[in-house]
Amino acid sequence: MNIYEFLPIRLLVEAAYTVVTAISSFLEPLAGGFSAALAVIVLTVLVRAVLIPVGVSQVRAGITRKRLAPKISALQTKYKKQPELMQQKLMELYKEENASPFAGCLPVLAQIPVLMAVYGLFINATIGGHANDLLGHTLFGLPLSTSFVKLLGAGDLTGTAITVYLVLVVLIAVVAGFSRHLLTPATPETPAAPAAGRNGSDAPQMPDLSGVMKTLSFMPFLTAIFALFVPLAAALYLATTTTWTLGERLVLNRLLGANEDQSETNTRVAD
Repeated sequence: MNIYEFLPIRLLVEAAYTVVTAISSFLEPLAGGFSAALAVIVLTVLVRAVLIPVGVSQVRAGITRKRLAPKISALQTKYKKQPELMQQKLMELYKEENASPFAGCLPVLAQIPVLMAVYGLFINATIGGHANDLLGHTLFGLPLSTSFVKLLGAGDLTGTAITVYLVLVVLIAVVAGFSRHLLTPATPETPAAPAAGRNGSDAPQMPDLSGVMKTLSFMPFLTAIFALFVPLAAALYLATTTTWTLGERLVLNRLLGANEDQSETNTRVAD
């Protein structure tokens, strides 16, 4: 089954198609053949602007993790020999602080439908029952519907294609490096919980998210590789959204005080 025939996704792609073609038509008198590529970039910026509140929640989640780190460490030390009680105390701590260990994952998940829509715009021959006019648009002579891997497989790689993809991949990788160095918060590891029901305890257990957060910190680097496999338009989206993320986080960190020292926050652990 073609996932783009699934009604919610089909409607999302049709909406994206309407927006991109409208922006492209508006820009065409000024940008000429670059109008569709610029329209994808503009769409990305518009989407990311709408998702700024999600970015704010991510920064606040990072601040919370940073502030709770001493308390979590203290609980881990205090209840080291009582893992079940430790899990209970950790859950209580997050509940008392009105925080969620999953909050930092939301921005990544929120962008998946958008990337799926942009991808769909440049692989489907028809959208909304009409021929997909976007498939004929190019960037420096490269079809926005092609990919580096497809060109490589067909033996159609040119100097222009190599240059365009090299710029995109290097941009994503460099931005990823800065993002990981400047923005990745330290996340205290949560010891593995004992098996459910052991010692008769069915208390809710604190999930170990340290591995998840470490994986997410490497996602931008994986994005650089992923950009080689998707249509050029989707690679433009990835480069734009990755760059936006770095700039947005730097601004929000400054505005929300994410770089301030949280070590003096109350670290008392309740008995």
